[in-house]
Amino acid sequence: MQKYMDAIVKPVAGPGLELRRVPVPVPGPGEVLIKVRKTAICGTDVHIYNWDPWAVEHIKPPMTIGHEYVGEIAQLGDGVTGLHVGQRVSGEGHITCHHCRNCHNGNIQWCKDTKSVGVDRDGAFAEFVCIPQENVIIIDESLPEEVVAFFDAFGNATHTALMFPLIGEDVLITGAGPIGIIAAAVCKHAGARRVVITDINDTRLELAKKMGVDAAVNTAKEDLPQIMKEQGLVEGFDVGLEMSGNGMALQQMIGVMRNGGKISLLGISNKPVPMDMNTIITKGLTLQGIYGRHLDNWHQMSYMVQGGLDVSPIITHRFHYTDFEKGFEAMNSGKSGKVVLDWTTKKEEV
Repeated sequence: MQKYMDAIVKPVAGPGLELRRVPVPVPGPGEVLIKVRKTAICGTDVHIYNWDPWAVEHIKPPMTIGHEYVGEIAQLGDGVTGLHVGQRVSGEGHITCHHCRNCHNGNIQWCKDTKSVGVDRDGAFAEFVCIPQENVIIIDESLPEEVVAFFDAFGNATHTALMFPLIGEDVLITGAGPIGIIAAAVCKHAGARRVVITDINDTRLELAKKMGVDAAVNTAKEDLPQIMKEQGLVEGFDVGLEMSGNGMALQQMIGVMRNGGKISLLGISNKPVPMDMNTIITKGLTLQGIYGRHLDNWHQMSYMVQGGLDVSPIITHRFHYTDFEKGFEAMNSGKSGKVVLDWTTKKEEV
């Protein structure tokens, strides 16, 4: 008999989402059904909620959205080995072909045939989600459930931050969104000397201070070169993490990097960004595009949290999943960090 579940769904093209009853997915061969306990709202989910140009291009309603979650295994499809019902898990959200050159090299984030959970197929803002066994990530019971709920975003931050060596380095992060702030905490934990973050949103800059940055700079009001002097930077920043997708922020970053500096680019722009090629060349800068996560980033996140890295202050709002509208309102306000939704109880049980 068909079973049904609650899910947050994009029912038709246009702004908004709906809470609906939909069929519980049935795991096929090699698939795992996960009972969801906590989810976190990502910037991608906000794009889908608002139905902006990115969502219009990429999302094909009707579908269940969401890709940041933690839960436990509810059912194993035929042929699944090494996992068991009740096991605490999350999931890598990029489902890849396993056959292309990048997959064979371990760079699954660059697979040409990637299908994303909550974007190209039904996602995790539901009581259950189904993914291939290769994408299941076993989660140690010692890790805080709310933090694991946003390991997907944490993984983006970790991938970006650890792309280049950090011990003793001075780091500039442009963009104090949740991923930028988490990346700042990772940089400090990994041994950076100075971590400076820039934005024009004072609420998020204050949140960055709580996460341990050395300086949080509102570039609309403050002079970055002056802050650099106060922080003891002589030649410029060694490492840059561009998280905003803002062309002006990238240009400023290029201007304050030391010769030979290295920049990780995670922020995606909604329009082409002009590049100061002459400065990039004469400074000998290295620019590296970042997309998704290495699978090893999941292990690195677990070990950093177990080793004392506390990223829980980035959580600013918590709601029951039936109050998801409040979560998206908080995200759209620009005055939130991560927003976590609780799926452990039905509304009538709360």
